[in-house]
Amino acid sequence: MTGSLHDSRMRRRVIDTLYTDAMILADEARSYFDDGGRTDRNALDPMARVAFSCESLKVTTRPMHVIAWLLTQRAVDAGEMELREALDPSRRLGDAPVSEPRSLVALPTGAQRLIAASRELHGRVARLDAAQAGTAVVTHSPVHALQGRLAHAF
Repeated sequence: MTGSLHDSRMRRRVIDTLYTDAMILADEARSYFDDGGRTDRNALDPMARVAFSCESLKVTTRPMHVIAWLLTQRAVDAGEMELREALDPSRRLGDAPVSEPRSLVALPTGAQRLIAASRELHGRVARLDAAQAGTAVVTHSPVHALQGRLAHAF
């Protein structure tokens, strides 16, 4: 097996695994914040309830940004989009919504677990995004572009 073929298969596995992780996390977050966490939220003081609501939006936003990035990567892998297009700032992952550590302490354990999981997932994908951008800058010569297209074709 050639290195580039092995690398593309490994990349596809990583993308698929992250996509599954993001979809599961998004579903868990929706389930918790829409239904399961209602009792937890109602037990909080008013300021903590506001923090709970804000964090629920952040927890659902992070996986959605990750999913959008992963779908862009799938489009690149399928030849539907050039890597340079995927590196456009509008298609990059971007920063995750920031959580205020002091407000997280008052939140229920279930919410804290989902917040941590969404931050960790976003962080993993952010490292991939940064690595891809760094690699693409180095290999953006016409020769490398042609070699990449040939490797993809064969």
